[in-house]
Amino acid sequence: MKILVPISKVPDTTSKIAFTDNNSKFSTDNVQFIMNPTDEWYALTKAIELKEQQGGEVVVINVGLAENEQIIRKALAIGADSAVRVDFDAADAYQVAEEIASYAKTGGFDLIITGKETIDFNSFQVGGMVAEFLDWNAVSLASVLTVEGNKANVTRDIEGGTETVEITLPAVVGATKDLAQARIPNMKGIMSARTKPLTVVVPTSSGALTKVASFELPSKAKECKYVQADNVGELVRLLHEEAKVI
Repeated sequence: MKILVPISKVPDTTSKIAFTDNNSKFSTDNVQFIMNPTDEWYALTKAIELKEQQGGEVVVINVGLAENEQIIRKALAIGADSAVRVDFDAADAYQVAEEIASYAKTGGFDLIITGKETIDFNSFQVGGMVAEFLDWNAVSLASVLTVEGNKANVTRDIEGGTETVEITLPAVVGATKDLAQARIPNMKGIMSARTKPLTVVVPTSSGALTKVASFELPSKAKECKYVQADNVGELVRLLHEEAKVI
């Protein structure tokens, strides 16, 4: 089985976020970047588990510039066999999906496993668009995935419960937190990552469909006001005049 796992570079959640150029660009100054957690902890780990169970190959792909190679090497240290970087600073999810699908068409892959979403934009778009570009089956929000031959059984989260579906490979599966347990690279993996192949390919994108007009930070939380338990009249006044919820 040959599995492709797209990975993204995202800001660490402890980084202070700021914008430049009249709030139209994200500022990378003093920002620590990491591999997108749902790509690393669930999608990549599940791909490695499937390879260990059934044999095969796990390839990670990143659409981005040379500075992304640090997170790509981490994916190799965790257990991916090889990596591909599409040398392209994509402007939107459509371009990212287009590049991943373009490479997947040439690689003979049986399965693509994506993270649920990236923690910076939370748009949850790439997996579905990749499947559409490839005309493959797709299942999102997968919490259980088993593969036998050219069939996959996927249990996915739905409102109020779960559902299990059977799909024919090749397919795209979007991972949630229950799909696999995160792995920490060991010393052997870190050392071997240095020599594993990392191929850089040129982009083929036809152009972005969207552009960022502006970014805006969330408004700061308002200061809490405390009211004595026996002062119901003041509580009602605040809720009516200031909070305007009654």
